[in-house]
Amino acid sequence: MYVVITLIAVLFTGSAAAFYLVGHEYPKTQADMKGIPRRFVPVLGALLTAGTLGLLAGFAVPWLGVAAATGLVLYFVGALVAHLRVGSRALAGPAVFLVTEVAALVVGLAR
Repeated sequence: MYVVITLIAVLFTGSAAAFYLVGHEYPKTQADMKGIPRRFVPVLGALLTAGTLGLLAGFAVPWLGVAAATGLVLYFVGALVAHLRVGSRALAGPAVFLVTEVAALVVGLAR
């Protein structure tokens, strides 16, 4: 179960990181909507990349996976708060990511 859930989290987070890092328009419009300067989009992409790599490293060094999952849970809690702060009702996306990362954290702790 640990491997499957962690790989799903890696797929979700890694794909989001790629969108942020290649300059896709979606993260830019999301930043605009939340009042976040666009210069932070690559930084957010780097955080997602670090989390993704940490989840993968967790296969070899379990505490790194737990640390990465914890950081990603905090990241997506922040994403939900950012949506709520501006009155956005588009919460399904960040909620799915958050649930996925919470699941990765739980199975990582149970490992």
